[in-house]
Amino acid sequence: MSACTGRITSLLTLAVLVLGGAGCANVPSGGQVVSGRPAERAERVDDPYVRLIPVKPRPDWGPAEIVSGFLAASASFDDGHKVAKMYLGGRTSWNPGLRPSVTVLASRVTDPHVIKSAGNQAAVRVTGEELGTITADGQYTASPKEFEAVYQLSKTPQGVWRITGLPGDEKSGLLLTKDDVERAMRTVNLFFFAPDRHTLVPNGVFLPVANRQALPTQLVQALLAGPTSWLAGAVDSAFPEGTRLRRGVQIEKEVATVDLTKEARGGDVDRMSAQLSWTMRQLSEIKQWRLQIDGETVAPDDMDATQPMNGWQENSPDGAASQEGAHQNAYVVGPSGFIGTLEGDRAQPLVTGAAGYLSHPAVAPGYQEFAGLSSDGTQLLVAAPVTGAPSPRVLLTAHRGARFTAPSWSGDGTLWAVESTKDASWLWVRRPGKPPVRAAHWGLGGRQVLAFHVARDGVRAAVIARIDGRPQVQLGRIAHDPDGSLDVGSFLPVSSELQDAVDLSWRDYNTLAVLGRAKRDSQTLPFLMPISGSAIIPLGVGSLGEPRTIAAAPGAPILIGTRSSGKDQICRQSAPSNSYSPWLCPTPAKDPSYPR
Repeated sequence: MSACTGRITSLLTLAVLVLGGAGCANVPSGGQVVSGRPAERAERVDDPYVRLIPVKPRPDWGPAEIVSGFLAASASFDDGHKVAKMYLGGRTSWNPGLRPSVTVLASRVTDPHVIKSAGNQAAVRVTGEELGTITADGQYTASPKEFEAVYQLSKTPQGVWRITGLPGDEKSGLLLTKDDVERAMRTVNLFFFAPDRHTLVPNGVFLPVANRQALPTQLVQALLAGPTSWLAGAVDSAFPEGTRLRRGVQIEKEVATVDLTKEARGGDVDRMSAQLSWTMRQLSEIKQWRLQIDGETVAPDDMDATQPMNGWQENSPDGAASQEGAHQNAYVVGPSGFIGTLEGDRAQPLVTGAAGYLSHPAVAPGYQEFAGLSSDGTQLLVAAPVTGAPSPRVLLTAHRGARFTAPSWSGDGTLWAVESTKDASWLWVRRPGKPPVRAAHWGLGGRQVLAFHVARDGVRAAVIARIDGRPQVQLGRIAHDPDGSLDVGSFLPVSSELQDAVDLSWRDYNTLAVLGRAKRDSQTLPFLMPISGSAIIPLGVGSLGEPRTIAAAPGAPILIGTRSSGKDQICRQSAPSNSYSPWLCPTPAKDPSYPR
């Protein structure tokens, strides 16, 4: 690296702290970003952020220095990349826009290489380690590989070098480092409706942040633009096509005003309000808000025109009853052949007889039925009611060499389970009142699947699938085709921090509780895994024996089914609100689960 290039690098890293910026956005260590943190428990997206002050090109810089300066200046979103455009020749068209596509590199390109130089023409090649890409709709996808791009340069009549040819020409997006993305972009939740038209589904996106004043407007504009390509087709928006903001979001005395164009008159005010309220609650400066259509204030049914920011809890992705500190008792399998509820540290028998010996019990919404597996996992059984001594009924029997994953219920009463061999799998779905059928489109048909759990919103599913010989946590989406068939696919890794995964459960709409082994560990341990791809969080301290299953629910203690000294035990943390509190294993039972 030349002395001049080193000087450029030091100048371009000059930054100032700007109040009213946004909370950090982590480039995921795994795959596609599909959700951010729950708004009520999240760090705010408008926390202070570090702003880069770009440096203008200097007359004495050569081709390599010009390319270095351009790449660094393009990491600043101020004034529509005004400074970065100074590095371009007069006829070079480049307009990345407010939501550009981004190629994410592991580190900054510090030594661009001049591969051709003849008179007033030059070509500069840059190389690096690509981590992934962010599309114009904010969707991140991991794509680890070597990166290479070539920039064409010419001397102007004034004798200074300028870029005249970009990789991809005028459609070229941004080439940013992981640090650039974490400084200049934020992961935010946009909320759309599940097929039931009531439950909201979070769609996490990367959103560039230039200044505090523009952030509320950017957030609403992103919502009106619709879901990302990953979630499109699986969710719905209440905003009629063509709906836009008439003006930027106005905030006065902590009250925001969102003024939509006349197209919004064709939408449902209640449903539009729910989407806006859940999306904007990520902004700490807004406590209340009003909805206007074509300049006229409108109010939802049975609500004032000035809406509270924490309203519309009945549309929560975790269900209307999910509140911190409020949860239902877990179900467990007792040591003497019964299914019971966990009350304190005691398992109280609820189901006895043959049904009491089912493994991995899962209780349906409404508590009228439960499902479980035979002891060897080759049969999926159901029984009703969830009390007394009901007779279990075989719903499915696996093919030779196959086993079923633990059953999972979605909020509408649909039962899900995956039948899997070592190199193939089939997703079985039983809708209420219908016989079980295979999903028409299943994205992991050529993989062994070890666990499958549907999120409480009914649109997303978390799995453990064997990829390249190792169990990996992945996330997919559930789309309903017009003919009624299901398309369950687009599975992508959530995190690369675990080498192995054993079991998982949805803690809330943003976080998975996972049993697995991190790269630095020699034993299986429990972790919280944000599905945004942020760093995993270890849970608790102390010995857990051989952890096998994990159960979680919003506001509820995380439970682990483990085996130690030949005995099954249920473990919980001594202080569930403290992620580092010790594990206690006082209950002789196994296979904990929370009802839906």
